[in-house]
Amino acid sequence: MNTTKIVTVSKALPPYSSETKEIIPFVNDWLQEQDDRFKRKVVKIFEGAAVDRRYGIMPVKDVFTSTSFEEKNRIYVEASKKLGQQALTKALATADWSADSLDYIITVSCTGIMIPSLDAYLINALGLGQDVIRLPITEMGCAAGVSGLIYAHNFLRSNPNKRIALVAVESPTATFQLNDYSMANMVSAAIFGDGAACVLLSSEEMAQGPSIIGEEMYHFRDTTHLMGFDLVNSGLQMVLDPTVPETIAHYFPDIVHPFLAKYGSSIEKVNHLIFHPGGRKIVRTVEGLFGSLGKNIDDTREVLRLFGNMSSVTVLYVLQRFLERELPSGEQGMVLSFGPGFSAQRVLLEW
Repeated sequence: MNTTKIVTVSKALPPYSSETKEIIPFVNDWLQEQDDRFKRKVVKIFEGAAVDRRYGIMPVKDVFTSTSFEEKNRIYVEASKKLGQQALTKALATADWSADSLDYIITVSCTGIMIPSLDAYLINALGLGQDVIRLPITEMGCAAGVSGLIYAHNFLRSNPNKRIALVAVESPTATFQLNDYSMANMVSAAIFGDGAACVLLSSEEMAQGPSIIGEEMYHFRDTTHLMGFDLVNSGLQMVLDPTVPETIAHYFPDIVHPFLAKYGSSIEKVNHLIFHPGGRKIVRTVEGLFGSLGKNIDDTREVLRLFGNMSSVTVLYVLQRFLERELPSGEQGMVLSFGPGFSAQRVLLEW
């Protein structure tokens, strides 16, 4: 069995960014027809979202301007090509890999629609090999960054001396619904931001980086209603059930302990938690659960503060923070994210 190493993680951010306090005047203008109590509630959601800044593929004023699904999706497609290329180029330079040395390319996105998928454009833009194997992941939401790591590991453990690029690009701002005054739309607007990341993985003997020593998906039964998008005439409309944090809390022991035991580990042996920051309530819930086990998710909270929730991309930003540190050999990290389905994706790493 081959060993999968995570060689590097890069990130790319779109050109526009705003602090939350700069966005609130736009929120007030948007909600001017709504009653004062509702407006105050929504502003409190933004102020209490634990997001200081977020990045976007369009200026804030354009997010709050009425446009068609076609126009927003066009902006998403063009931005995805640019951000994907930036993230992949940066990662290849860091690893000193040539683009045509990649054997597989996995692309991840759920916040717009493009056919051909992003990987086809990256093949042309960077000169990937004509025999590169493509896998676009389009409908796994926030969990898809970890799903991509799982698929990459399954490719690599069966194939020696291979290289994979996993490129995740998300633009939740392109899904914002101007005429939707539901709590799901308010909460998602308050927590989401745009961004891109690229992870390079290898099954080469000389590859450096933490090894993937275990991975698994956990599917919650009869919970498809908890999270996702409805495709409506104005675009992708957020579905976000308020019971998500308590659902996670209920299943948490089943998600964590059997998985670690399967790979000869335990929560006591896990030094680092690389958790996807879904939002303040989910972070607080998971922080409480892990805190009782003597662990912290400080890096998760910091990524949410600096960038917001960038859907599938976010956990890869958390992962990058750990790769930038000189961690001692033998230390373990658990990557964890939740997404539509409802599902939990887990990867166990060892340095």
